[in-house]
Amino acid sequence: MKITNIRTIIVGNPWKNWVFVIVETDEGISGLGEATGGLKTKSHEADVHEIGRFVIGEDPTQPERIWQKMHKGTFLGTGPAMSGIEMACWDILGKTLNAPLWKLLGGKQRPKIRVYANGWYKGPREPQFFAERATELAERGYTALKFDPFGNAYRFFEGNEERRSLELIAAVRDAVGDDVDLCIEGHDRFSVATAVRVGKALAEFHPMWFETPVMSTDIPGTVEVARSIEVPVATGERFDHLGQFNELLSHRSVSIVQPETLKIGGVSGARKAAAIAESAEAFVALHQAQSPLLTAINCHIHASLPNFLIHEYFDEFLEPWSREILSGVPMFNRGYIEPSDAPGHGVTLNEAEAAKYPYGQNNFLRLFEEGWERRGR
Repeated sequence: MKITNIRTIIVGNPWKNWVFVIVETDEGISGLGEATGGLKTKSHEADVHEIGRFVIGEDPTQPERIWQKMHKGTFLGTGPAMSGIEMACWDILGKTLNAPLWKLLGGKQRPKIRVYANGWYKGPREPQFFAERATELAERGYTALKFDPFGNAYRFFEGNEERRSLELIAAVRDAVGDDVDLCIEGHDRFSVATAVRVGKALAEFHPMWFETPVMSTDIPGTVEVARSIEVPVATGERFDHLGQFNELLSHRSVSIVQPETLKIGGVSGARKAAAIAESAEAFVALHQAQSPLLTAINCHIHASLPNFLIHEYFDEFLEPWSREILSGVPMFNRGYIEPSDAPGHGVTLNEAEAAKYPYGQNNFLRLFEEGWERRGR
């Protein structure tokens, strides 16, 4: 079997355009991957086509070899384009062997995957709204919720914004009680001093973690915050080299890492990052803020990991049409999802439906602007 062509399809999700990768072969079997990257679109699509020159004619049933060839061919590069192609090759391998991805990765460590809700707080940044929405989700079976209560704060707070942020967290905790875990998102926004002060204030709410309180790639700053507060720190979504996880975990102050599958090298890279974490007795909660395809792929990976912690889940809070363009994505059921038993990752892209939602130049998240949490245009 040989790779004969690589295509891309952009789908205009309102707050982040999704970039899908389709790898085609001479035997008629194709694989689906994703190259969505942060808030960039066209550059990642171009990367897929440019990098394709390294893999045309290669055997797609050897995804690790494919990735290494791209890595070396781009002078030790990495990123969503390479990961998208690699994921598509894993999909082809599974279809060729008639086996689901989780089985190719060594089997399941658990039958179902616990999830936390994200993207659920599209509304006014007021305690009552957050409390009411959180209550609804707890009643539906969610056992963990993640949210960023910090508005447009950047490095420091202005006025009474710190107090307001803590009021939002208190309202959610009061609404759902102690049986629902809260994951507090920092979005890389704070200085070390601010992060330490906020982290200490969070302790009374007993959150599962304080995520990326400072710039994720600032490992010394992250370590300082983690050592200064009682709340666990989670980080790692910006890392694009495995050595960064090794460096972070060597300090033994962070025990929850969040590799981004699209940044760290696709399926193989995520597994390697998880192995590094396992060697440091740390847990893994893969980052996932892309399309539902990544929900499915990360679900397969998480099912195979002995040190899995919890799974990020946006799917129920995306545009309703996302279920129309992608079939085979795991469905939420009382706090959990399950990986598919279909060959490969089990997801199919409906190209005709996808064409109804084209690229939008204003489809990006204005994270440090007022009202970004509404995720509108």
